[in-house]
Amino acid sequence: MAADRRRGGRPPRSSRLSIRVRTTLGATAVVGVALVVAGVLVVLLLRRNLTASVDAAADLRVEDLVVALEDGRAPAELVAGDGDEVLVQVVAEDGRVLAASEDLAGVAALATDEVEGRAVDVPDESDPYRLVAEGVDLGDDDGLVVVARSAEAVEEGTETVAGSLLVGIPVLVLLVAGTTWVVTGRSLRPVEAIRREVAAITDAELDRRVPAPGGRDEVARLAGTMNAMLDRLEAGRDRSRRFVSDASHELRSPIATIRHELEVARADPSVVDVAALADRLLAEDLRMQALVEDLLLLARSDEGRLAAVRRPVDVDDLVLAEATRLRSLGGPTVDASAVTAGQVVGDAAQLGRVVRNLADNAARHARTTVRVGVAASGPTVRLWVADDGPGIPEADRERVFERFTRLDTSRTRATGGYGLGLAIAAEVVRAHGGRISIGDGPDGGAQVVVELPASGT
Repeated sequence: MAADRRRGGRPPRSSRLSIRVRTTLGATAVVGVALVVAGVLVVLLLRRNLTASVDAAADLRVEDLVVALEDGRAPAELVAGDGDEVLVQVVAEDGRVLAASEDLAGVAALATDEVEGRAVDVPDESDPYRLVAEGVDLGDDDGLVVVARSAEAVEEGTETVAGSLLVGIPVLVLLVAGTTWVVTGRSLRPVEAIRREVAAITDAELDRRVPAPGGRDEVARLAGTMNAMLDRLEAGRDRSRRFVSDASHELRSPIATIRHELEVARADPSVVDVAALADRLLAEDLRMQALVEDLLLLARSDEGRLAAVRRPVDVDDLVLAEATRLRSLGGPTVDASAVTAGQVVGDAAQLGRVVRNLADNAARHARTTVRVGVAASGPTVRLWVADDGPGIPEADRERVFERFTRLDTSRTRATGGYGLGLAIAAEVVRAHGGRISIGDGPDGGAQVVVELPASGT
Protein backbone atom coordinates (compact mmCIF):
# COMPACT_ATOMS: atom_id res chain seq x y z
CA MET A 1 0.00 0.00 0.00
CA ALA A 2 2.82 2.37 0.85
CA ALA A 3 4.44 1.60 -2.48
CA ASP A 4 1.18 2.33 -4.27
CA ARG A 5 0.88 5.66 -2.46
CA ARG A 6 4.42 6.49 -3.46
CA ARG A 7 3.77 5.64 -7.09
CA GLY A 8 0.54 7.60 -7.16
CA GLY A 9 1.58 10.47 -4.86
CA ARG A 10 4.30 13.03 -4.89
CA PRO A 11 7.55 12.24 -6.71
CA PRO A 12 10.64 11.32 -4.65
CA ARG A 13 12.43 14.23 -3.03
CA SER A 14 15.48 13.81 -5.28
CA SER A 15 13.34 14.16 -8.41
CA ARG A 16 12.01 17.50 -7.15
CA LEU A 17 15.51 18.98 -7.23
CA SER A 18 16.83 20.41 -10.46
CA ILE A 19 19.55 18.64 -12.39
CA ARG A 20 21.85 21.56 -11.63
CA VAL A 21 21.33 21.20 -7.88
CA ARG A 22 21.65 17.42 -7.94
CA THR A 23 24.81 17.55 -10.03
CA THR A 24 26.37 20.16 -7.77
CA LEU A 25 25.45 18.25 -4.61
CA GLY A 26 26.71 14.97 -6.05
CA ALA A 27 30.01 16.38 -7.25
CA THR A 28 30.55 18.26 -3.99
CA ALA A 29 29.81 15.20 -1.88
CA VAL A 30 32.12 12.95 -3.89
CA VAL A 31 34.98 15.44 -3.92
CA GLY A 32 34.45 16.29 -0.23
CA VAL A 33 34.59 12.65 0.85
CA ALA A 34 37.61 12.02 -1.35
CA LEU A 35 39.46 15.03 0.06
CA VAL A 36 38.67 14.08 3.68
CA VAL A 37 39.86 10.51 3.15
CA ALA A 38 42.99 11.74 1.35
CA GLY A 39 43.63 14.31 4.09
CA VAL A 40 43.39 11.69 6.83
CA LEU A 41 45.75 9.40 4.93
CA VAL A 42 48.23 12.25 4.40
CA VAL A 43 48.23 13.12 8.10
CA LEU A 44 48.66 9.48 9.14
CA LEU A 45 51.46 8.87 6.64
CA LEU A 46 53.20 12.11 7.62
CA ARG A 47 53.01 11.22 11.30
CA ARG A 48 54.32 7.76 10.56
CA ASN A 49 57.26 9.08 8.55
CA LEU A 50 58.16 11.76 11.08
CA THR A 51 57.98 9.21 13.91
CA ALA A 52 60.20 6.85 11.94
CA SER A 53 62.71 9.69 11.45
CA VAL A 54 62.79 10.41 15.19
CA ASP A 55 63.25 6.69 15.96
CA ALA A 56 66.03 6.45 13.37
CA ALA A 57 67.85 9.43 14.88
CA ALA A 58 67.52 7.98 18.37
CA ASP A 59 68.77 4.63 17.12
CA LEU A 60 71.86 6.26 15.58
CA ARG A 61 72.58 8.01 18.88
CA VAL A 62 72.23 4.70 20.72
CA GLU A 63 74.65 3.00 18.34
CA ASP A 64 77.19 5.78 18.76
CA LEU A 65 76.95 5.48 22.54
CA VAL A 66 77.26 1.71 22.47
CA VAL A 67 80.42 1.90 20.36
CA ALA A 68 81.92 4.55 22.60
CA LEU A 69 81.13 2.64 25.81
CA GLU A 70 82.55 -0.58 24.43
CA ASP A 71 85.72 1.36 23.53
CA GLY A 72 86.13 2.13 27.20
CA ARG A 73 84.86 5.69 27.48
CA ALA A 74 83.17 6.68 30.73
CA PRO A 75 79.37 6.85 30.75
CA ALA A 76 79.30 10.24 32.46
CA GLU A 77 81.52 11.72 29.77
CA LEU A 78 79.21 10.44 26.98
CA VAL A 79 75.93 11.77 28.35
CA ALA A 80 77.16 15.24 29.21
CA GLY A 81 76.88 16.76 25.73
CA ASP A 82 73.20 16.08 24.91
CA GLY A 83 70.53 18.81 25.18
CA ASP A 84 66.82 18.77 25.87
CA GLU A 85 65.94 17.09 22.58
CA VAL A 86 68.01 13.98 23.36
CA LEU A 87 68.01 12.42 26.82
CA VAL A 88 70.41 9.57 27.65
CA GLN A 89 70.67 6.99 30.41
CA VAL A 90 73.21 4.24 30.94
CA VAL A 91 71.56 1.56 33.04
CA ALA A 92 73.29 -1.36 34.76
CA GLU A 93 71.95 -4.88 34.53
CA ASP A 94 70.44 -4.60 38.01
CA GLY A 95 68.46 -1.45 37.03
CA ARG A 96 70.79 1.14 38.56
CA VAL A 97 71.29 4.30 36.51
CA LEU A 98 75.06 4.57 35.99
CA ALA A 99 74.89 7.88 34.10
CA ALA A 100 72.13 10.17 32.81
CA SER A 101 71.59 13.46 31.10
CA GLU A 102 71.13 16.49 33.27
CA ASP A 103 67.34 16.54 32.67
CA LEU A 104 67.12 12.92 33.83
CA ALA A 105 69.05 13.40 37.05
CA GLY A 106 67.36 11.41 39.79
CA VAL A 107 64.94 9.76 37.39
CA ALA A 108 64.60 6.01 37.51
CA ALA A 109 65.57 3.96 34.49
CA LEU A 110 63.24 4.63 31.55
CA ALA A 111 63.72 1.06 30.27
CA THR A 112 65.14 -2.19 31.61
CA ASP A 113 65.01 -4.13 28.32
CA GLU A 114 65.90 -3.38 24.71
CA VAL A 115 63.38 -1.17 22.89
CA GLU A 116 63.30 -0.43 19.15
CA GLY A 117 61.04 2.60 19.41
CA ARG A 118 58.05 3.56 21.50
CA ALA A 119 56.43 6.61 23.05
CA VAL A 120 57.46 7.43 26.61
CA ASP A 121 56.57 10.05 29.17
CA VAL A 122 59.62 11.70 30.71
CA PRO A 123 59.10 13.15 34.20
CA ASP A 124 59.09 16.95 34.36
CA GLU A 125 59.02 17.17 30.53
CA SER A 126 55.94 18.40 28.66
CA ASP A 127 57.13 17.31 25.23
CA PRO A 128 56.45 13.77 24.01
CA TYR A 129 59.50 11.51 23.59
CA ARG A 130 60.40 8.42 21.59
CA LEU A 131 62.48 5.78 23.36
CA VAL A 132 65.16 3.46 21.97
CA ALA A 133 67.22 1.10 24.18
CA GLU A 134 70.04 -1.31 23.27
CA GLY A 135 72.23 -3.62 25.31
CA VAL A 136 75.93 -2.79 25.83
CA ASP A 137 78.98 -4.61 27.23
CA LEU A 138 80.39 -2.51 30.06
CA GLY A 139 83.34 -4.82 30.72
CA ASP A 140 82.62 -5.96 34.24
CA ASP A 141 78.89 -6.11 33.68
CA ASP A 142 76.25 -5.88 30.96
CA GLY A 143 74.19 -2.73 30.71
CA LEU A 144 71.66 -0.86 28.66
CA VAL A 145 71.92 2.38 26.72
CA VAL A 146 68.64 4.28 26.76
CA VAL A 147 67.99 7.27 24.47
CA ALA A 148 64.79 9.32 24.60
CA ARG A 149 64.46 11.73 21.69
CA SER A 150 61.93 14.56 21.63
CA ALA A 151 58.94 13.95 19.30
CA GLU A 152 57.87 17.61 19.34
CA ALA A 153 58.67 17.92 15.64
CA VAL A 154 56.25 15.07 14.92
CA GLU A 155 53.45 16.80 16.76
CA GLU A 156 54.18 20.20 15.27
CA GLY A 157 54.44 18.86 11.70
CA THR A 158 51.27 16.82 12.06
CA GLU A 159 49.32 19.71 13.55
CA THR A 160 50.54 22.11 10.86
CA VAL A 161 49.49 19.82 8.03
CA ALA A 162 46.19 18.92 9.70
CA GLY A 163 45.40 22.59 10.27
CA SER A 164 46.19 23.39 6.65
CA LEU A 165 43.92 20.59 5.50
CA LEU A 166 41.11 21.74 7.79
CA VAL A 167 41.22 25.11 6.08
CA GLY A 168 42.07 23.92 2.57
CA ILE A 169 39.55 21.09 2.20
CA PRO A 170 36.47 23.28 2.82
CA VAL A 171 37.88 25.89 0.45
CA LEU A 172 38.44 23.24 -2.23
CA VAL A 173 34.97 21.79 -1.67
CA LEU A 174 33.42 25.24 -2.04
CA LEU A 175 35.51 25.83 -5.16
CA VAL A 176 34.34 22.53 -6.65
CA ALA A 177 30.72 23.32 -5.76
CA GLY A 178 30.94 26.78 -7.32
CA THR A 179 32.69 25.49 -10.44
CA THR A 180 30.18 22.66 -10.85
CA TRP A 181 27.27 25.06 -10.37
CA VAL A 182 28.59 27.45 -13.02
CA VAL A 183 29.63 24.79 -15.53
CA THR A 184 26.39 22.84 -15.13
CA GLY A 185 24.37 26.04 -15.52
CA ARG A 186 26.17 26.89 -18.74
CA SER A 187 25.80 23.35 -20.02
CA LEU A 188 22.07 23.29 -19.28
CA ARG A 189 21.42 26.77 -20.67
CA PRO A 190 20.85 25.43 -24.23
CA VAL A 191 18.52 22.77 -22.79
CA GLU A 192 16.48 25.45 -21.07
CA ALA A 193 16.37 27.42 -24.33
CA ILE A 194 15.11 24.29 -26.10
CA ARG A 195 12.49 23.74 -23.38
CA ARG A 196 11.21 27.31 -23.61
CA GLU A 197 10.99 27.15 -27.38
CA VAL A 198 9.15 23.81 -27.35
CA ALA A 199 6.76 25.12 -24.70
CA ALA A 200 5.97 28.12 -26.90
CA ILE A 201 5.29 26.06 -30.05
CA THR A 202 1.62 25.46 -30.77
CA ASP A 203 -0.05 23.36 -33.43
CA ALA A 204 -0.34 26.53 -35.53
CA GLU A 205 3.41 27.25 -35.29
CA LEU A 206 4.98 23.92 -36.20
CA ASP A 207 7.30 25.76 -38.59
CA ARG A 208 9.30 27.02 -35.59
CA ARG A 209 12.48 25.19 -34.59
CA VAL A 210 14.49 24.96 -31.40
CA PRO A 211 17.89 26.67 -31.25
CA ALA A 212 20.65 24.26 -32.23
CA PRO A 213 23.98 24.82 -30.44
CA GLY A 214 27.14 23.99 -32.30
CA GLY A 215 29.18 20.86 -31.76
CA ARG A 216 28.31 17.20 -31.53
CA ASP A 217 27.58 16.81 -27.83
CA GLU A 218 24.40 15.48 -26.24
CA VAL A 219 22.67 18.86 -26.23
CA ALA A 220 23.35 19.35 -29.95
CA ARG A 221 21.99 15.88 -30.67
CA LEU A 222 18.93 16.64 -28.51
CA ALA A 223 18.28 19.82 -30.51
CA GLY A 224 18.67 17.90 -33.76
CA THR A 225 16.26 15.22 -32.58
CA MET A 226 13.71 17.82 -31.47
CA ASN A 227 13.90 19.63 -34.81
CA ALA A 228 13.57 16.33 -36.68
CA MET A 229 10.48 15.57 -34.59
CA LEU A 230 9.05 19.00 -35.40
CA ASP A 231 9.76 18.34 -39.08
CA ARG A 232 7.73 15.14 -38.85
CA LEU A 233 4.93 16.84 -36.96
CA GLU A 234 4.77 19.67 -39.47
CA ALA A 235 4.80 17.23 -42.38
CA GLY A 236 2.05 15.17 -40.72
CA ARG A 237 -0.05 18.26 -40.07
CA ASP A 238 0.37 19.47 -43.65
CA ARG A 239 -0.44 15.99 -44.94
CA SER A 240 -3.57 15.85 -42.79
CA ARG A 241 -4.67 19.28 -43.97
CA ARG A 242 -4.15 18.34 -47.59
CA PHE A 243 -5.96 15.08 -46.97
CA VAL A 244 -8.96 16.80 -45.44
CA SER A 245 -8.98 19.45 -48.16
CA ASP A 246 -8.70 16.92 -50.98
CA ALA A 247 -11.29 14.61 -49.44
CA SER A 248 -13.70 17.52 -49.03
CA HIS A 249 -13.11 18.53 -52.64
CA GLU A 250 -13.72 15.00 -53.90
CA LEU A 251 -16.88 14.57 -51.85
CA ARG A 252 -18.24 17.92 -52.92
CA SER A 253 -18.68 16.83 -56.53
CA PRO A 254 -21.02 13.82 -56.01
CA ILE A 255 -22.89 15.68 -53.25
CA ALA A 256 -23.44 18.63 -55.58
CA THR A 257 -24.57 16.30 -58.36
CA ILE A 258 -27.06 14.53 -56.10
CA ARG A 259 -28.40 17.86 -54.83
CA HIS A 260 -28.79 19.21 -58.37
CA GLU A 261 -30.67 16.13 -59.54
CA LEU A 262 -33.02 16.28 -56.54
CA GLU A 263 -33.65 20.02 -56.94
CA VAL A 264 -34.55 19.56 -60.61
CA ALA A 265 -36.86 16.69 -59.75
CA ARG A 266 -38.50 18.70 -57.00
CA ALA A 267 -38.97 21.75 -59.25
CA ASP A 268 -40.85 19.81 -61.95
CA PRO A 269 -41.71 16.24 -60.90
CA SER A 270 -43.83 15.71 -64.02
CA VAL A 271 -40.82 15.65 -66.34
CA VAL A 272 -38.63 13.41 -64.18
CA ASP A 273 -37.72 9.97 -65.44
CA VAL A 274 -37.62 8.15 -62.12
CA ALA A 275 -35.60 5.20 -63.44
CA ALA A 276 -33.00 7.47 -65.05
CA LEU A 277 -32.84 9.64 -61.92
CA ALA A 278 -32.38 6.57 -59.74
CA ASP A 279 -29.55 5.35 -61.99
CA ARG A 280 -27.74 8.69 -61.82
CA LEU A 281 -28.18 9.01 -58.06
CA LEU A 282 -27.06 5.40 -57.53
CA ALA A 283 -23.94 6.01 -59.61
CA GLU A 284 -23.03 9.09 -57.56
CA ASP A 285 -23.77 7.21 -54.36
CA LEU A 286 -21.47 4.39 -55.44
CA ARG A 287 -18.72 6.93 -56.17
CA MET A 288 -19.15 8.40 -52.71
CA GLN A 289 -19.13 4.95 -51.14
CA ALA A 290 -15.94 3.99 -52.94
CA LEU A 291 -14.27 7.23 -51.89
CA VAL A 292 -15.34 6.85 -48.25
CA GLU A 293 -14.08 3.26 -48.17
CA ASP A 294 -10.75 4.43 -49.57
CA LEU A 295 -10.54 7.19 -46.97
CA LEU A 296 -11.33 4.74 -44.17
CA LEU A 297 -8.61 2.39 -45.39
CA LEU A 298 -6.09 5.23 -45.44
CA ALA A 299 -7.21 6.26 -41.95
CA ARG A 300 -6.55 2.73 -40.70
CA SER A 301 -3.15 2.90 -42.37
CA ASP A 302 -2.34 6.14 -40.53
CA GLU A 303 -3.28 4.41 -37.28
CA GLY A 304 -1.07 1.41 -38.09
CA ARG A 305 -4.00 -1.01 -38.27
CA LEU A 306 -3.43 -2.45 -41.74
CA ALA A 307 -2.41 -6.07 -42.30
CA ALA A 308 -4.10 -7.15 -39.06
CA VAL A 309 -4.94 -10.56 -40.60
CA ARG A 310 -1.90 -12.75 -41.27
CA ARG A 311 -2.70 -15.83 -43.34
CA PRO A 312 -1.08 -17.54 -46.35
CA VAL A 313 -2.21 -15.84 -49.56
CA ASP A 314 -1.64 -17.16 -53.11
CA VAL A 315 -0.76 -14.01 -55.03
CA ASP A 316 -1.03 -15.80 -58.37
CA ASP A 317 -4.68 -16.60 -57.67
CA LEU A 318 -5.40 -12.93 -56.94
CA VAL A 319 -3.70 -11.82 -60.16
CA LEU A 320 -5.43 -14.43 -62.34
CA ALA A 321 -8.83 -13.51 -60.87
CA GLU A 322 -8.17 -9.84 -61.63
CA ALA A 323 -7.08 -10.67 -65.17
CA THR A 324 -10.36 -12.54 -65.69
CA ARG A 325 -12.32 -9.54 -64.37
CA LEU A 326 -10.54 -7.13 -66.74
CA ARG A 327 -11.21 -9.38 -69.72
CA SER A 328 -14.93 -9.48 -68.82
CA LEU A 329 -15.06 -5.67 -68.99
CA GLY A 330 -14.08 -5.75 -72.65
CA GLY A 331 -11.20 -3.32 -72.31
CA PRO A 332 -7.57 -3.81 -73.38
CA THR A 333 -6.09 -7.23 -73.95
CA VAL A 334 -4.81 -8.82 -70.73
CA ASP A 335 -1.66 -10.99 -70.96
CA ALA A 336 -1.24 -13.19 -67.86
CA SER A 337 1.26 -15.64 -69.36
CA ALA A 338 3.97 -14.54 -66.90
CA VAL A 339 1.96 -15.53 -63.82
CA THR A 340 3.61 -18.29 -61.79
CA ALA A 341 3.07 -19.57 -58.25
CA GLY A 342 3.84 -17.21 -55.39
CA GLN A 343 2.64 -17.25 -51.80
CA VAL A 344 2.92 -14.60 -49.10
CA VAL A 345 1.50 -14.12 -45.59
CA GLY A 346 -0.96 -11.28 -45.11
CA ASP A 347 -4.50 -10.01 -45.57
CA ALA A 348 -6.00 -11.49 -48.73
CA ALA A 349 -8.64 -8.74 -49.06
CA GLN A 350 -6.09 -5.94 -48.79
CA LEU A 351 -3.64 -7.62 -51.16
CA GLY A 352 -6.52 -8.17 -53.59
CA ARG A 353 -7.22 -4.44 -53.30
CA VAL A 354 -3.61 -3.76 -54.33
CA VAL A 355 -3.91 -5.99 -57.39
CA ARG A 356 -7.24 -4.43 -58.41
CA ASN A 357 -5.97 -0.86 -58.01
CA LEU A 358 -2.86 -1.58 -60.09
CA ALA A 359 -4.92 -3.39 -62.74
CA ASP A 360 -7.53 -0.59 -62.96
CA ASN A 361 -4.77 2.01 -63.17
CA ALA A 362 -3.06 0.11 -65.99
CA ALA A 363 -6.35 -0.48 -67.85
CA ARG A 364 -7.22 3.25 -67.73
CA HIS A 365 -3.95 4.23 -69.40
CA ALA A 366 -3.28 1.27 -71.69
CA ARG A 367 -3.73 1.65 -75.42
CA THR A 368 -4.19 -2.03 -76.28
CA THR A 369 -2.49 -4.30 -73.74
CA VAL A 370 -2.10 -4.86 -70.02
CA ARG A 371 0.50 -7.39 -68.86
CA VAL A 372 0.57 -8.96 -65.39
CA GLY A 373 3.08 -11.33 -63.85
CA VAL A 374 4.00 -13.10 -60.61
CA ALA A 375 7.32 -14.79 -59.83
CA ALA A 376 8.83 -16.17 -56.62
CA SER A 377 12.56 -15.55 -56.22
CA GLY A 378 14.11 -16.78 -52.99
CA PRO A 379 12.63 -14.87 -50.04
CA THR A 380 10.63 -12.51 -52.25
CA VAL A 381 7.47 -12.74 -54.35
CA ARG A 382 7.51 -10.24 -57.22
CA LEU A 383 4.24 -8.95 -58.69
CA TRP A 384 4.17 -6.56 -61.66
CA VAL A 385 1.51 -4.86 -63.77
CA ALA A 386 2.45 -3.07 -67.01
CA ASP A 387 0.59 -1.20 -69.75
CA ASP A 388 1.46 0.19 -73.19
CA GLY A 389 0.22 3.69 -72.43
CA PRO A 390 2.10 6.99 -72.24
CA GLY A 391 4.04 5.93 -69.10
CA ILE A 392 4.97 8.04 -66.11
CA PRO A 393 7.86 10.55 -66.19
CA GLU A 394 10.74 9.52 -63.97
CA ALA A 395 10.46 12.73 -61.93
CA ASP A 396 6.86 11.85 -60.98
CA ARG A 397 7.31 8.17 -60.12
CA GLU A 398 7.48 8.83 -56.38
CA ARG A 399 4.85 11.55 -56.35
CA VAL A 400 2.13 9.33 -57.84
CA PHE A 401 2.05 7.37 -54.57
CA GLU A 402 0.89 10.47 -52.71
CA ARG A 403 -2.82 10.82 -51.97
CA PHE A 404 -5.11 12.58 -54.48
CA THR A 405 -2.30 12.88 -57.02
CA ARG A 406 -3.20 13.17 -60.70
CA LEU A 407 -0.50 13.84 -63.27
CA ASP A 408 -2.68 14.76 -66.26
CA THR A 409 -6.20 15.02 -67.53
CA SER A 410 -6.32 11.31 -68.24
CA ARG A 411 -6.55 10.72 -64.47
CA THR A 412 -9.93 12.43 -63.96
CA ARG A 413 -13.10 11.70 -62.11
CA ALA A 414 -14.76 10.91 -65.38
CA THR A 415 -12.59 7.80 -65.66
CA GLY A 416 -13.35 6.81 -62.12
CA GLY A 417 -10.04 7.85 -60.53
CA TYR A 418 -9.65 9.87 -57.32
CA GLY A 419 -5.87 9.75 -57.13
CA LEU A 420 -6.04 7.26 -54.25
CA GLY A 421 -5.46 3.92 -56.00
CA LEU A 422 -1.66 3.96 -56.02
CA ALA A 423 -1.55 5.63 -52.59
CA ILE A 424 -3.65 2.82 -51.11
CA ALA A 425 -1.53 0.19 -52.88
CA ALA A 426 1.64 1.73 -51.44
CA GLU A 427 0.22 1.84 -47.90
CA VAL A 428 -0.91 -1.80 -48.02
CA VAL A 429 2.40 -2.99 -49.46
CA ARG A 430 4.38 -1.17 -46.75
CA ALA A 431 2.09 -2.64 -44.07
CA HIS A 432 2.97 -6.11 -45.40
CA GLY A 433 6.71 -5.43 -45.21
CA GLY A 434 7.16 -5.02 -48.95
CA ARG A 435 8.05 -2.23 -51.35
CA ILE A 436 6.51 -0.78 -54.48
CA SER A 437 8.15 1.04 -57.37
CA ILE A 438 7.47 2.25 -60.90
CA GLY A 439 9.63 1.71 -63.97
CA ASP A 440 9.38 1.37 -67.73
CA GLY A 441 7.21 -1.45 -69.02
CA PRO A 442 8.15 -3.88 -71.80
CA ASP A 443 5.70 -2.13 -74.18
CA GLY A 444 6.91 1.39 -73.46
CA GLY A 445 4.32 2.30 -70.83
CA ALA A 446 4.50 2.24 -67.04
CA GLN A 447 5.27 -0.88 -65.02
CA VAL A 448 4.40 -1.04 -61.32
CA VAL A 449 6.46 -3.62 -59.40
CA VAL A 450 5.50 -4.95 -55.94
CA GLU A 451 7.92 -7.07 -53.90
CA LEU A 452 6.59 -8.91 -50.85
CA PRO A 453 8.24 -11.32 -48.37
CA ALA A 454 7.50 -14.87 -49.41
CA SER A 455 5.64 -17.19 -47.09
CA GLY A 456 8.01 -18.95 -44.67
CA THR A 457 10.68 -16.23 -44.68
